[in-house]
Amino acid sequence: MSFTSKMRTLQLLAAALPTCVALNVALPCSPYFLSNLSITGTSIINVAASFISNFTALAGEDVEANHYPEDVTNLDACRVNITYTHPGQNDTINVFLWLPTIWTGRLLGVGGGAWNGGNPKALAWPASKGFVSVTTDAGHAIGLPENNWALRAEGNVNWVLLQDLAGIALDDAASLGKSVAELYYGKAPKKSYFSGCSAGGRQGYMLAQRYPQQYDGILATAAAINWDRLIPGIHHVQKVMDWLGYYPPLCELEGFTAAAVAACDELDGVKDNIVTNPWACHFHPEAIVGQSYACASGKSGTFTARGAVVVKRIFSESTFSDGTLLNGRPLDYGSLPTTSLFAVANTTCTAGSNAADHVCKGNPFLLPEEWIKLYVLQDPAANLTALTPRGWDTIVRQSVNRYSSIIGTSDPDLTDFKDAGGKLISWHGLNDQTLPPNNTIEYWERVKERDSQVDDYYRFFAAPGVGHCQPSLGLGWFPGSGIDALVKWVEEGLAPETLEAHTIGQGKERSIELCKWPAQVVFKGGDADAANSWGCSI
Repeated sequence: MSFTSKMRTLQLLAAALPTCVALNVALPCSPYFLSNLSITGTSIINVAASFISNFTALAGEDVEANHYPEDVTNLDACRVNITYTHPGQNDTINVFLWLPTIWTGRLLGVGGGAWNGGNPKALAWPASKGFVSVTTDAGHAIGLPENNWALRAEGNVNWVLLQDLAGIALDDAASLGKSVAELYYGKAPKKSYFSGCSAGGRQGYMLAQRYPQQYDGILATAAAINWDRLIPGIHHVQKVMDWLGYYPPLCELEGFTAAAVAACDELDGVKDNIVTNPWACHFHPEAIVGQSYACASGKSGTFTARGAVVVKRIFSESTFSDGTLLNGRPLDYGSLPTTSLFAVANTTCTAGSNAADHVCKGNPFLLPEEWIKLYVLQDPAANLTALTPRGWDTIVRQSVNRYSSIIGTSDPDLTDFKDAGGKLISWHGLNDQTLPPNNTIEYWERVKERDSQVDDYYRFFAAPGVGHCQPSLGLGWFPGSGIDALVKWVEEGLAPETLEAHTIGQGKERSIELCKWPAQVVFKGGDADAANSWGCSI
């Protein structure tokens, strides 16, 4: 059966699930049905509601990352916007909801990305599946530059908005979503779920750690947990380039990745540009120094010793400059060797026919740079290029000491979430170019160290070949069925041993079942394009 046919089958199955359907809602879609809306600790400023009929959106127009690309057609829903504040805090937060005419009795909170609490564009797809969908702007307009809200003034962090973003607004959105659904349909949601990737994945983990009663099931993927040390760690590669005085051209970085994939592609028994177990890939960038590379752009060059140093740092766990760890843990966990290097080691070069002719400089990933300038140094004009290794150590310590308890999202104690009956599914692409998969795996291991029964409520899946949050075109098995698996676990008690995943977009469709960690995907032999040729092994 083709992937398209499977998607249609899944849609039909979803439509057949036992539901609590409201075909004719009792109240009209107007602000009046929300006249009695309130939640503790907030003051409602404004409510708007409007009905939308026959809404259509093409696949990819939404920004919610945890499902397969799919068109939304003929959706009828009540769209609600709520503006509120926390009295005395001087914040203004907006919550956005879509309430579908055909309702399954379920609610789905939708996470954001980067500095955004959420995005209303992501609400149509879950509403088309019968979920009341809800998200929040966490107190600042979506896409608003961070230096417009992160500081009240130079040297003065806007602690209220940071805490809103870190978790408080997520808690509020869940409470408001449930209350609005009950007022509109005349009954509360029977089950509530949350889905988010990247910073939205961090939101999911924060909800499990700090607000364990809000959601019955959470799908938190490629998560930016360990935020307080992870985010500075991403920028550390730029500092290594500063200290070396060398900024590899993107073509050289592309060449290192291609060499790693070529060296390790067939370790799993299949030549397909997907390395299913990148931990077994012992690629040493220094071994190819002096060799030539050529890129798809037509540019070429020779691998350099300093380029190899940069790449080796990307692949490595980092420590303080004296080799020590931070509270017994690395400062960050390093990328896997077959990953694209452009996100963390991005550079900008002058034009030239060959890489050796370029004059390059660092082009840092913006979010980590902003975090350090705005929250650690509290100076938007700070010059990070001038930081010494010892100065960098201080940056990391300050980030952890000041912000771990606010936004770190690293607490391995999920006891309250477990006791509430919550279920958490997480996956991470092994080709994630932005956030290292080892960051999530290290967290899972710390949870398991506390509780050997972790499988009862928290399961992690590694996704070979998949990049950051989104399916890579034609490469990697993307697990876009996570929400379906989560619903079955919560409502039917069917805990997922594997996650269905597919290649997307280009070439022949390939399917596979991703393995519950610590098991990993292995090739058993036969047709590599057949799902039954792959299995799981620890």
